Amino acid sequence: MLVCSTGVIGRPLPMERVADGLRAAARSQNREAGELAARAIMTTDTVPKMASATFTVDGLEHRVGGMAKGAGMIHPDMATLLALVTTDANVAAPDLQALLTEVAESSFNSITVDGDTSTNDTLFALANGAAGGPALVPGGAGFDALREAFLGVCESLAEQVVADAEGATKHFRVTVAGGRDDAEARLAARTVAVSPLVKTAVHGADPNWGRIVAALGRSGAHFSLDRVRVTFAGTTVFEHGAPLDTDLSPVVAALREPRSEIDIDLGAGDGRGHAWGCDLTAGYVRINAEYTT
Repeated sequence: MLVCSTGVIGRPLPMERVADGLRAAARSQNREAGELAARAIMTTDTVPKMASATFTVDGLEHRVGGMAKGAGMIHPDMATLLALVTTDANVAAPDLQALLTEVAESSFNSITVDGDTSTNDTLFALANGAAGGPALVPGGAGFDALREAFLGVCESLAEQVVADAEGATKHFRVTVAGGRDDAEARLAARTVAVSPLVKTAVHGADPNWGRIVAALGRSGAHFSLDRVRVTFAGTTVFEHGAPLDTDLSPVVAALREPRSEIDIDLGAGDGRGHAWGCDLTAGYVRINAEYTT
């Protein structure tokens, strides 16, 4: 049994109920219970979050599946988020641990709801080798296929989390190219995604590109403004240090959709990074203003 929890910080868990639940779960295991488990861990989530992928190595089909919960207090590194990924691949624990750390960086550690972290987060990966065949080892084609499957599952779960954020009505992806290195590109992307002013602009479908540029400027990433390009919801709005005289109505229309894109080129190197964010709404304030009452 692997135990994890979220909830009100500092409030003791009802251990008798937890122990009874563990015994009941152990007695009722079955292959059809995956969605029930994904629903059981929901708190302020409104929908269960699941993802799966398959790949073939030497004629043997392998599976990767996962579930997650989380809707608030979400920010790198993970915060109050629980995720479990399983595979029937034959892979050694140290290799799986290294893979999970790598994949988490571009998935669960690249989402932000409110900029707050928590005392409780968990990401488990379990492998039982039931698919058969030789062990998948780093450097082999089979391991590369395992990596792609893990990445696909974890990125899907991560985006599902931010799309179902507390009070959110839409979410967006920030993609940064041209960073001095990958770390600075990720830093810039995360700063834009967590900005309350960017998040409220997205909520109101307001094409306020200045908030994006301002967030870049305070992110700590190194760049020269005259080399920056910002494309907001498919329309380039800022380039060569100045705004473009362009029709912003397509941006407004795109921001009214459930998902939108912000693409940025810093023009400072080859670094790349991304982050997912969501809009900031009165619903978020209501949920968290009444969280313990």
